[in-house]
Amino acid sequence: MKSGFVSLIGRPNAGKSTLLNRLVGTKLAIVSDKPQTTRTRILGVRHYQDAQVVYLDTPGIHRPLHRMNVRMVDAAVDTIREVDLLGLVVDAAEPPGKGDRFVIDLVKDAAKRTPVFLILNKIDLIRKSRLLPMIDRYRQDAEFAEIVPLSAATGDNVDRLERAIIERLPEGAPLYPADYLTDQPERFFAAEIVREKLLQFMRAEIPFSSAVVVDRFEEAAASPREAHKDLLRLYCTIVVERESQKPIVIGRGGEMIKQIGTAARLDLERFFATRVFLDLQVRVKAEWREDDRVLEQLGLSRK
Repeated sequence: MKSGFVSLIGRPNAGKSTLLNRLVGTKLAIVSDKPQTTRTRILGVRHYQDAQVVYLDTPGIHRPLHRMNVRMVDAAVDTIREVDLLGLVVDAAEPPGKGDRFVIDLVKDAAKRTPVFLILNKIDLIRKSRLLPMIDRYRQDAEFAEIVPLSAATGDNVDRLERAIIERLPEGAPLYPADYLTDQPERFFAAEIVREKLLQFMRAEIPFSSAVVVDRFEEAAASPREAHKDLLRLYCTIVVERESQKPIVIGRGGEMIKQIGTAARLDLERFFATRVFLDLQVRVKAEWREDDRVLEQLGLSRK
């Protein structure tokens, strides 16, 4: 039996969350086309016949401008020293920049004590002729235990990555029970599903300067004969930084917040497999990204 921890690290928008969802076989991390979507570490356990792999999705490593972003980057970098294997996820469809160089330097030091896989993601978006030169270039940058080109979106070559990971993990008993999936509470997933819709419908700076807090999470259980009447009541607050942002989130006549709420409620009902009543409010909290109390509420603990 093999078992161990695998951290997925990399730059924002490299596809780490999509890969985590693919690896564990269910949607644990929200995804969007906007960078810095993932704000905290998300643990997902995959149970194989001969192994148990604990995957960690992490926030994208970037230059932090706020206290929130400092904690996000800390959450990613801290996993480097805590796992049995590192997966550096790179967007193969984008040319590398200074940020990629910084992350490669981080893993070069880690490679002295931990196997590091280079995971070239989004190969479905590039010409095949570009792949071999790209692999050769990265081989000159660092000593990777494996280089695996794949597409997390389509699943192409993900099985090869899984086999390679299991081969490199240490022998050991399972770390979690056979039915264990994640360490995140239900409140976390409720807030993230609402935030995913906020990311989907909002543009400009609002997705980056907004957060979702679950104020109340109430499960109204019916009798066994009336299970179809079970109802989950969620009261959530969308936090924004400026007064001018509040009417944008609400929309004319409440149209935008209704659109966000309807889309979120449908996903929440699928996720929790029950009917959901969702109440959304918008509150202004100036400079909340620098507020320790708000950051703790969002699961971004101090280092």
